[in-house]
Amino acid sequence: MPRRMSRATTALRPGRVRIAAAALASAAAVVALTGCSSFEYQEDICSSGEYPVLSVGDTGSACVSDGEEPPAGFVRYPEGKVPQQVDDKWDVYWRAHTLDKDGKVIDAPDAG
Repeated sequence: MPRRMSRATTALRPGRVRIAAAALASAAAVVALTGCSSFEYQEDICSSGEYPVLSVGDTGSACVSDGEEPPAGFVRYPEGKVPQQVDDKWDVYWRAHTLDKDGKVIDAPDAG
């Protein structure tokens, strides 16, 4: 005959419940404070199927459909210096620089 137990075999012990709850709360806090920072949203300069172009002699820019040439007064960014996301290295750089009519990088006139 099986031995009688004073409490149900499926009952949880209060000490273990507190430890499990504390561990779960700690894990949730870690995720909330650090885990979400790796999912930072960055806005693209142009939409899919477009590329950015720079205004000659100014800091203005535009997006042009792939396969099309830049409109008058705009040129492609120099290779390797094309901004991809808002506030990336090259987006910030081109706020204070531009290209002259000969394609030479110059300080932007309004960068003051």
